[in-house]
Amino acid sequence: MELILVNAGYAKPDEAWNWTGVQSPFARIYYVVEGYAETSFSGVLHPLRPGRLYLTPPFTLHDDRSDGEFALYYIHFYDEEPGRESVFDKYDFPVEALSIPSDADQLRRLLEINPGRQLQDIDPGNYDNLSSFRGNVAHSKKMPPGVIMETQGILRVLMSRFMAAAGSKPARGDERVKQSLRYIHEHVDSEISVASLARSSYITTDHFIRLFRRHTGMTPLEYIHMKKIERAQLLLVTTDLSIREVALELSLDNISYFNRLFKRQTGRTPGRYRREAVGEAG
Repeated sequence: MELILVNAGYAKPDEAWNWTGVQSPFARIYYVVEGYAETSFSGVLHPLRPGRLYLTPPFTLHDDRSDGEFALYYIHFYDEEPGRESVFDKYDFPVEALSIPSDADQLRRLLEINPGRQLQDIDPGNYDNLSSFRGNVAHSKKMPPGVIMETQGILRVLMSRFMAAAGSKPARGDERVKQSLRYIHEHVDSEISVASLARSSYITTDHFIRLFRRHTGMTPLEYIHMKKIERAQLLLVTTDLSIREVALELSLDNISYFNRLFKRQTGRTPGRYRREAVGEAG
């Protein structure tokens, strides 16, 4: 895991912590200190209780709500190592994990060695300073090696709490689908054909499509498009690449086609997404 820290802080939002339709290309970890709140995604409501850790994977559409006093540590990060599968591609993680007493110390230490990373405004509608967001990303990559190593270590320790109860993605029960998924994840910036995936599995294209759909719930082409657009979302908010350059980075030469794919998956054009995505960092 090459975990890049974006934001980290401590907040007491009280009754102001009420957001709907939040979705970002980075993951979130919450550690609740006091009070009660809720987060919901995939149609499931998850209570946020003191002394527990909570994880929201990247690209997850979710709602947050608190009706009273509430305090938490929050961490926003993403997994960046082009050319290999993300940990979120390989595993299904639980939303909640038990913490141990030293976790609170780890969080305080993370904030101590990464000053100035707190959100300037916890309201997703107001926190829309793209240059500040990119500045945090750039700063993470230019920190002293010792700070980078310690930051990575703390993030890995916190993720290990969830890894203890994580399970492999269901599709990994079939070796042919597993191989194809790995190839897609590791070559998302290349042109990928369904026919070539079928050939590498030594089955016909029609058979491969049926097999892939049975294990993933979507066709190979739909899955390829989903992963390309997820990568595009990350590039739009972490780089200064133009929309055309982002499309070309993903071997999508037809920009109109790229725009249609992007809007179909996110509900927004690439330009609108770039303007709004950082505002969903709360």
